[in-house]
Amino acid sequence: MIMKVIIGIIFGLLIQSIIVAGNRRFPKDFQWGVGSSSYQIEGAWDEDGKGQSIWDYMTHTFPDKIDDKSNGDVACDSYHQWKQDVQMIRNLNVDTYRFSISWPRILPNGTVNNFNEKGLRYYSSLIDELLKYNITPMVTIYHWDLPQRLQEMGGWTNSEIIPLFKEYAKLLFEFLGDRVKIWTTINEPWHICEHGYGVDYMAPAYAYPGIPAYLCGHNVLKAHAEVYHMYRKHYLHRQHGKVGITLDTFWYEPKTHSENDRKASESALQFYLGWFGHPIFSKKGNYPEIMIDRIKALSKEQGFSKSRLPEFTPEEIKFIKGSSDFFGINHYTTWDVTKNSYNNSGNFPIPSFNHDMGVIESINPNLRESGVGWLIFYPKGLYNLLMWIKKEYNNPNVIITESGVASNQGIEDDERVDYLNLYLEETLNAIEDGANVKGYIVWSLMDSYEWKTGYQAKFGLYHVDFNDPKRKRTAKRSAKVYSNICKTNAIDWSFHPVVISPMARTNGGQSISVVSLLLVSVSLIFQRFL
Repeated sequence: MIMKVIIGIIFGLLIQSIIVAGNRRFPKDFQWGVGSSSYQIEGAWDEDGKGQSIWDYMTHTFPDKIDDKSNGDVACDSYHQWKQDVQMIRNLNVDTYRFSISWPRILPNGTVNNFNEKGLRYYSSLIDELLKYNITPMVTIYHWDLPQRLQEMGGWTNSEIIPLFKEYAKLLFEFLGDRVKIWTTINEPWHICEHGYGVDYMAPAYAYPGIPAYLCGHNVLKAHAEVYHMYRKHYLHRQHGKVGITLDTFWYEPKTHSENDRKASESALQFYLGWFGHPIFSKKGNYPEIMIDRIKALSKEQGFSKSRLPEFTPEEIKFIKGSSDFFGINHYTTWDVTKNSYNNSGNFPIPSFNHDMGVIESINPNLRESGVGWLIFYPKGLYNLLMWIKKEYNNPNVIITESGVASNQGIEDDERVDYLNLYLEETLNAIEDGANVKGYIVWSLMDSYEWKTGYQAKFGLYHVDFNDPKRKRTAKRSAKVYSNICKTNAIDWSFHPVVISPMARTNGGQSISVVSLLLVSVSLIFQRFL
């Protein structure tokens, strides 16, 4: 009798969750998209006059820095197969394609005196093809592939890069701005600066902790603001576009309920997201106070004559503040945090970004894993982050410019299907709780070159056969599920389409099991109220 009651209650919850899910829809004007970046998909690394990027240089000179010793010389061959890419995008029912332009493909040496018309023609043709099918191009001006010649001048640590970046952006506005209405100046400046200069991870992989990353960040913020104001002054009145920036962060969950761990969570968010978010989106502008105070105090202890964090002038603070038409945020996962001890129990280099932040990060071993070790499932983290941004920055218009998961399940990628459904549920929860979330862009269109991991991490909605010279693309189950979400503007947990594969299950995967649906439904109910 008790078992029947329990089954009845669970069945009722199941039906209720399905009904609720069926009635909950995203706003009519919600922006659905999919993303990629130039170095990760284009290939053709030295064709048609393209110059060498810092990733070309690093992967050719130091292949051991990449997990599988690969490079982006061919990648997905999108330089030649861009028309097929557009058809794949069409099949997803998205209204936006976020892609980046390769600086050295347009300006081989990074400067306007050496302009490559063939490179510009490639992007112009891609944009025209997207518009032909009413797909909005969302163009990232810089997504990590700096011309190598500029790196030899110091790259983003040299303030001379600011006018050079401005000239490059001006060229794009002049030739493409009549058709591009959404621009992102720079993608993930934290990675550009800390992973590029502070540690040996992303190109140029300086491994010089505690100083050049902050110089880089200072120049990135000023370069971004210069481009934003240039567009507002010279192009907005005739091109009517928007210019923003894309930042990134995990959610940092306090490891325990202690006050120290709660403070560690706030410190991590201020250092990771606030480093670039606070100068642009906060009411006061400038770096977060916790960054200014901690780095100044630690610099003094370490014998420096001034803070390792550069200072903005009052005029620069005003110039940078408000210099974005939307808040682009990339989010994938959540890590736990606790406070680093005064004795540096985290064993961080001194000085370094991590030591300055004063936080020890860890991955919760009890949460669901994915196809890469650093990414675990914690959908509530996205909700928490969106609400933090709402509170911290006066509820700006947010576009989730990247979100996705690596999966090793091939085209029957139920893992990614679950991720999309769960994380989109939390996005919808945040919208219903007042966050101004205007769009969601899945990373990524297809399996591609994933930087340090090479081709081992599979983030794509489409499978790419990298052993095939033609780089054959095949839609995964997640592609069909996401296409249905974009078409209906709603999440349907019962939608489990067939995918064609030699490894397909005999039942074709036509319907999700009752047990699986039950578990998911109960999980959603509990997650909503935790």
